[in-house]
Amino acid sequence: MLNRLIDSALDNRWLVWLGLVCLIVAGVRALAGLPIDAFPDLTNNQVVITTECPAMGPAEVEAQVTFPIETVVMGLPKTLEIRSVSKLGLSMVSVVFDDGVETYFARQVLNERLQSVRDRLPAGIEPQLGPVATAFGEIYQYTVEGPLPAMDLKTLHEWHIKNQLRTVPGVNDVNTWGGETRQYHIEVDPAALLRYGVPLKDLFDRIQGNNENCGGYIERGPEQFIVRGLGRVRNAADLERIVVMARQGTPVLLRDVARVHAGPMPRYGAVTRDGKGEVVSGMAIMLKGENGKEVIERVKKRIAAFQLPEGVQVRPFYDQSAVIDATIRTVTVNLVEGGLLVVVVLVLFLGNLKAALIVVAVIPVSMLAGFTGMQWFGVSANLMSLGAIDFGMIVDGAVVMMENTMRRLHEGGEDPNARIRSAAHEVARPILFGVAIIIAVYFPIFLLEGLEGRMFRPMAVTVCSALLGSLFLALFVVPAAAQAALARGFKERGEHWFESLRMHYQSVLGVLFRVRMLVVATALAVLVVAVVSLSRIGTEFMPRLDEGSILVETRKLPGISLTESVAISNGIEKVLTGFPEIAGIVTKIGRPDFATEAMGIHQGDVYVLLKPYDQWKRFHTKAELIEAMDKALAGIPGVAYNFTQPMAMRLDEVVSGVKADLAIKIFGEDPVRLEALGEDTLRVLNAVPGAADVQMELVTGVPELTIDADRSVLARYGLNIADVRTVLDMTVGGAKVSEVVEGQRRVDVVMRTPDRMREDAEALRSLVLSAPGGETVRLGDVARIRRTSGPNEIVRENGQRRIVVQANVRGRDLGGFAEEVRRRVASQVKLPPGYSIDYGGQFENQERATRRLMLVIPVTGAIIAAILYATFHSVRQALLILLNVPFALVGGVAALWLRGLNLNLSASIGFIALFGVAVLNGIVAVSAINRLREEGMDLREAILNGAGHRLRPVLMTALVASFGFAPMALSVSTGAEVQRPLATVVIGGLLSSTLLTLFLLPLVYPWFTPNRIAKG
Repeated sequence: MLNRLIDSALDNRWLVWLGLVCLIVAGVRALAGLPIDAFPDLTNNQVVITTECPAMGPAEVEAQVTFPIETVVMGLPKTLEIRSVSKLGLSMVSVVFDDGVETYFARQVLNERLQSVRDRLPAGIEPQLGPVATAFGEIYQYTVEGPLPAMDLKTLHEWHIKNQLRTVPGVNDVNTWGGETRQYHIEVDPAALLRYGVPLKDLFDRIQGNNENCGGYIERGPEQFIVRGLGRVRNAADLERIVVMARQGTPVLLRDVARVHAGPMPRYGAVTRDGKGEVVSGMAIMLKGENGKEVIERVKKRIAAFQLPEGVQVRPFYDQSAVIDATIRTVTVNLVEGGLLVVVVLVLFLGNLKAALIVVAVIPVSMLAGFTGMQWFGVSANLMSLGAIDFGMIVDGAVVMMENTMRRLHEGGEDPNARIRSAAHEVARPILFGVAIIIAVYFPIFLLEGLEGRMFRPMAVTVCSALLGSLFLALFVVPAAAQAALARGFKERGEHWFESLRMHYQSVLGVLFRVRMLVVATALAVLVVAVVSLSRIGTEFMPRLDEGSILVETRKLPGISLTESVAISNGIEKVLTGFPEIAGIVTKIGRPDFATEAMGIHQGDVYVLLKPYDQWKRFHTKAELIEAMDKALAGIPGVAYNFTQPMAMRLDEVVSGVKADLAIKIFGEDPVRLEALGEDTLRVLNAVPGAADVQMELVTGVPELTIDADRSVLARYGLNIADVRTVLDMTVGGAKVSEVVEGQRRVDVVMRTPDRMREDAEALRSLVLSAPGGETVRLGDVARIRRTSGPNEIVRENGQRRIVVQANVRGRDLGGFAEEVRRRVASQVKLPPGYSIDYGGQFENQERATRRLMLVIPVTGAIIAAILYATFHSVRQALLILLNVPFALVGGVAALWLRGLNLNLSASIGFIALFGVAVLNGIVAVSAINRLREEGMDLREAILNGAGHRLRPVLMTALVASFGFAPMALSVSTGAEVQRPLATVVIGGLLSSTLLTLFLLPLVYPWFTPNRIAKG
């Protein structure tokens, strides 16, 4: 069947050229539309429900908002996890769905469930779904700076810059951080209210009722007139003139009982830059699934077109396109360098420029097939989808086809076209099954789940698509091109160097036959050593991608004021500006206006902008700089630090809910008991070698003023809890009454008490309540006010409260560190009944990936064995070729040891890719020996001649695959950290498997041959 297809292609070459043109056109079209990213989007499929809860403490938020929402979303189909955070004035519930659930369907289902919970929430509380975006969607961040007051800068950003950027195609939302949001404050004078006898509620209603328009229309003859009754407040003066009441014909205006002025809204966050004070920050959030690089370019163009007030500027401090450009540059350089090395090998071994060019042409056309597959499966061009492509692996089938064609042409004899046809027939089956095995070994990668699946499935899609294209080219296009370019005027060229190499190889092989048992025993001993050493090599999930910047997470003591937090952050920035390697620093404190994350004001993200590495003076690596920064910042008391990177931090936070390599999660209900267990665990973790940035979530210890109203005393005055709540709402945060429309802007009108009445507990005790009978009652007379300590935040996971103790790992592998931590925690931390411990962070990803690989690798072996049996119809010969798999492991493990690399997911995928190439070489060699035996040649002679005939293709496939990966293994640019382990494993494994194919496989062939009588 296969030979008939090849004959048909050679007899109708125009069909081959037509298919080739169609493949090229489809690939070019796919390439033009491919989105470009730095990394595949690794975030899980989640929707965040954010609920603003003004003036509610963490305990009230949990009980009245978070728990009802959690309850109603539990049990949704294909839900993997539910996490929640309850903080002062904020509830965030993250619902993680299976990756197969469509985003908008998940949001629709959640919206339907939220409809049923709204009547169970406090009045005025409205849950909202977060942006249709992922953690990698925070693509561009900037500060707005200039000579304007902070409130005016914030207004400029909110109503001009933000609205303009929201119209950029691909931008889902723009969030604001820091600055002062303008409001109209009505500061009520309690004494004046008492003097005029105006209850707070009446004042509230009067303001609301005096800020509305009215109207309709009237008809007069043939015309219709619109009637507009203008009653909306336009400014502070209009507010001041609102009539509160009239006494004996004299109106009492709002200005008689309150002071009206513009002031800032209470803040939950701030932004500072370069130690010079506060600024306003904005963040463009990309719509999920958009082309990151294109969206960033559109945002930059829109910003450049802004007409801003004199002196005001938009200064970026985080631009994800820098990471995208750096990683794509790394991929491009590695692919170009690898391609050039492959070309050199092809020209050297084929000895014919035309033949080499035909094989080289397979590379770009196969890549176009890969681009087509990427478009079909929605894969973007990024470090993983393109960075793991090996041109040598792609041309393996074409190399075998062209090498056999050249060999047959050199032999002379019959018509050149017939020789080319005969050469294609000889190797078509080995090529088909060999490339099929390489493709098949990538299929189990599609079985990976979670973060590792999202990371490596794009690579599998690209490689499998490119290999399918290369298989078509090798079987049909290469023979047709060889007939067109080589059949006429082919000149035989002497290859004395290779013939000499072949003769020496066959001589060495003949000598090894005489000491076969010793060679086999040595090989087995090396294999045992490799397997044992593999169990001792360090492990980790994935090497960290160097984003070219540093993010320092800072944690101060809970309960700190925003003013003090800003002051400490300015001090941190001043310390860091002393490093000449740092180009700038931006600190984001607390949370943004729309809470896309739930940081408290005691937390801050310090973006450290680095100069190019060639401008560094004192340090050679980023790790050295981090160590120096850590020592310098240790002089600031009361602050804990965690060193990471922007994208890595957001990924860790969104995927696992923590921001560290290892997180110890302790589950239980009593926050006091949880904190005690956390402190015990913290002591254990601090004592483990390699632990860095060790921290514990502080869930308690925030100072509170508890106001416990006495209902019986209130009843004596005819008062209710609602009266107390009204006074407290105005006093603590201010109660929104209405809004003023100023052109396109909306400014809230808030009723509140003067600052002096909110300073401490005594000021609260002196607050006055007006009783229905006209009496005035101090709050301290009807309620007990005391200082207590309350929760900072309440974190829940799958319905249980939890506390986290976390650490990063420096100076050792994550796997070994985590195992030691587990042993120590199990022996030193005693858990009471109802409490449990789980481990998360990067370690959680590593464990899940390891468990999955334990299933994937046997599946890979089974697929290879099945294809081998289909190829040779012999169990023994299938087992013979499978010997390449463990011996490929030998070189891969040795390469990891020599380069000091840990066994991680990238290296594991390298082993999977390696097994396919190793088996292909075995198929080529065994097929040649089998063919000579079928022709009647003696067993030993067939082995020596078959191995000699296949020396060239075996060396070529091994060298082109190794050289194709060499630039990735040696690169030190951005993104190389992820590629390096994979490339190192493939190169080392190909070295050992090639030695096996050339020497050990021929030696043991007689033991696995169907006819063992002719042995020896």
